[in-house]
Amino acid sequence: MSDLPPRDPNESFDDFDEIIEAETDRDPDLAVIEAGSRTLRTQGGPQQADVPARPEDPETDRALREVEADLATRWGETKLEPSVARIAALMDVLGEPQRSYPSIHITGTNGKTSTARMIEALLGAFDLRTGRYTSPHVQSVTERISLDGAPVSAERFIETYRDIKPYVEMVDGQQEYRLSFFEVLTGMAYAAFADAPVDVAVVEVGMGGSWDATNVIDGDVAVVTPIDLDHTDRLGGTTAEIAGEKAGIIKQDATVILAQQPVDAAQVLLKKAVEVDATVAREGLEFGVVARQVAVGGQLLTLRGLGGEYGEVYLPLHGPYQAHNAAVALAAVEAFFGVGSQRPEPLDIDTVRKAFAAVSSPGRLEVVRRSPTVVLDAAHNPAGARATAEAVGEAFDFSRLIGVVGASADKNVRGLLEAFEPVFAEVVVTQNSSHRAMDADELAAIAVEVFGEDRVQVEPRLPDALEAAVTLAEEEGEFAGGGVLVTGSVITVGEARLLLGRG
Repeated sequence: MSDLPPRDPNESFDDFDEIIEAETDRDPDLAVIEAGSRTLRTQGGPQQADVPARPEDPETDRALREVEADLATRWGETKLEPSVARIAALMDVLGEPQRSYPSIHITGTNGKTSTARMIEALLGAFDLRTGRYTSPHVQSVTERISLDGAPVSAERFIETYRDIKPYVEMVDGQQEYRLSFFEVLTGMAYAAFADAPVDVAVVEVGMGGSWDATNVIDGDVAVVTPIDLDHTDRLGGTTAEIAGEKAGIIKQDATVILAQQPVDAAQVLLKKAVEVDATVAREGLEFGVVARQVAVGGQLLTLRGLGGEYGEVYLPLHGPYQAHNAAVALAAVEAFFGVGSQRPEPLDIDTVRKAFAAVSSPGRLEVVRRSPTVVLDAAHNPAGARATAEAVGEAFDFSRLIGVVGASADKNVRGLLEAFEPVFAEVVVTQNSSHRAMDADELAAIAVEVFGEDRVQVEPRLPDALEAAVTLAEEEGEFAGGGVLVTGSVITVGEARLLLGRG
């Protein structure tokens, strides 16, 4: 039997579509997330703390919708004018809140959010009050701004927006273009962190580095996760060109933590570090993964940090790439505390183990259902897809894996599908409700070229795609070990998470 929530096929999922269509004056990405919360809330269990649901109080919910509606009138995250002039002007009128706390700044192509969550967990375990700013969100915009390891409450999100709104409007009137959706959220995050106040901010770039809105901070530690080809229309067509943009977060006298990089990207990053007298620590040389083995629900690691070796570290996340993210996160926190420079001794091993054991990363190889097992992963480019495909094969003993893929039209969809082709027995192509989504029939045409016609099924509506994939996974019988992987976009994963009762 299907493990999807019971439903009337003519009611709840149709309501989902109707509410989305009615939200014509709002950002489609926000609309679909809210629609899912309203139509499917009763089908799930308790909401996890790191993925907040809609506020239960009607007045708070109404106020949050007003804020989201205001934000949705601004440029979305795919429309950019590469400059930090507007966000710098906002910081100026707000009194430079981003300079009231030290920061760890994170860029790269893949792994940024997971690495940020690990850094946050480590810092919190050492009794520091943290602020974390990441993007995009899986289900709720409030996820992007976290204090003490949890998303800010809806009430705090609303209050922060109202506090800075007059200053945002002031800057809007002075600039050629209004502040964008992402720029306003960045201003909110920096203001919220100063107001808390936090001991340290962990900040993930939105795109690139040099002209990213987050790049008005002077990160004491700059982290560069693996660089690959993505957003090539904006960042450049080679990893070296992309690295040139991302190197912009490396500031004077900072410490730079470099994950393993393509040679041309590493050369660019190291050159920038020399220019600004930054200290560099490189994965595979100054730090890295010594050993790893698959464990129940994750993996057991031995990591080499800047101050020595950390053994028997349990990480409840799957995949070799998450082990590398853990090594990068550990080195970043060591650098923040001066391990390897001001202090020779390593971090307390028990505290490190406790922190890593508590890490979560929603939508990253996240198991949301059993019988058959349904896994969500937000891979949206070929490099991420290759890492996910490898991790699925290692972490799950599926006899038959069915893919559900809904991708954005501006991505390298062929490369993404080619990465998954060896591990998917069949693929159900679909589309999410974002305005950025690739049409299901267009995606299917590419999928047929990659998988062959017999292995591709088209279901334009995500609820139907999930039902079809579960049915295909169950064809070999209840105990045959079939599974479903939902992937291709953060929006697809967020919608599926709601539909499968996790939101």
